[in-house]
Amino acid sequence: MDELFKQPAHQLAAQIRAGEVSAVDVLEAHLARIRQVNSKINAIVTLSEDEARQAAEAIDQRRLDGDELGPLAGVPVGIKDITETAGIRTTYGCPLYTNNVPDEDALIVARLKAAGAVIIGKTNTPEFAAGAHTFNEIFGVTRNPWDTDLSASGSTGGGAAGLAAGLFAIAEGSDLGGSLRTPAAFCGIAGIRPTPGLVPKMPVESPFELLDVTGPMARTAKDLAFAVQIFSGRHDGYPLTVRTGHKSDLADFGEHVPAQRLAYVNDVSGVGIEPEIAEICEAAAGRLADHGHKVEVLELDLSMGREAFTTLRGQWMVNRHLDKLDKLDKLGGNLRGNIEKGLTQTPLDLAEAEKARKIVWQRMNDTLADFDAVLTPTTPVLPFPVEQSFPATIN
Repeated sequence: MDELFKQPAHQLAAQIRAGEVSAVDVLEAHLARIRQVNSKINAIVTLSEDEARQAAEAIDQRRLDGDELGPLAGVPVGIKDITETAGIRTTYGCPLYTNNVPDEDALIVARLKAAGAVIIGKTNTPEFAAGAHTFNEIFGVTRNPWDTDLSASGSTGGGAAGLAAGLFAIAEGSDLGGSLRTPAAFCGIAGIRPTPGLVPKMPVESPFELLDVTGPMARTAKDLAFAVQIFSGRHDGYPLTVRTGHKSDLADFGEHVPAQRLAYVNDVSGVGIEPEIAEICEAAAGRLADHGHKVEVLELDLSMGREAFTTLRGQWMVNRHLDKLDKLDKLGGNLRGNIEKGLTQTPLDLAEAEKARKIVWQRMNDTLADFDAVLTPTTPVLPFPVEQSFPATIN
């Protein structure tokens, strides 16, 4: 029982449905792990122990009654502290909302509960998820579980650190400019930025925005595919939703993969890369070639996307935080700076950014005409000291 916190999410759910282990046992194993290590890494900032125990007990009773259980039955899940959870504090990492307790669940939380997931707590985030280092004035910093002197990245840093440390089996999070991917890279787990519209976002202030998405993290690629199936699917209240969800053949996951044409790009954004990361990623691409895939090293310059992204992000910040423009002095420096950048931009700045985005997309689309996928390092830097808000140098 002590090892339950190490097991994959899909395996835990299958064991619970089969009656091989109870949802309460799985929960207690994770709670014990939380008591053991969370104080060292600060991944979970609000523990919903009572709510989780009630949910686990209800799942076990339903199994005893012969009811059909959901695909995530009894699996502990961590929810990012920018995502609304009914009856569980949601602060957005912002002092203005320190005691905020929502009345309703966000759509993604409702979907997780419908699938049988047990919400074990809220995970740490920068203020309103603005930043690639997980710190806020309410809860402080989240530390990397592999080396607590280092950052877990952000903004879904609490989710990544908690997964790596075994505090829950799946993490929910968001991604604007890497927030599901760079924490996964820093903490040695798996994260995915879903295609916009695949996972509906509700509630949301700007429903027509394409820059940010909701998505999962997990410890394995199979669990990640498993989670995307739960997260995805049409919702009539979200204008950009796709018609169908994402389905993977999990029974054969990873088996019988046809030979793929893969491009490997060492530095897609032109910022440089740490030698150790380059060596690791090049070796990984080489192993794919050893397994029968065709891997070609490619030069692909998407560097113009850097400035375009910061411009579009500035506008996104204004759109998302329109109701806080009279409270800028009460916001943290990173969030405030992003909003202020958006406020000082001109229509011409936005037009130039959209033009650059079109060119970046065209280059990527042209590349994918010749390749099935493009492989790149997720982050150009190694985890930096936890006292820093961002890396000072690259290479």
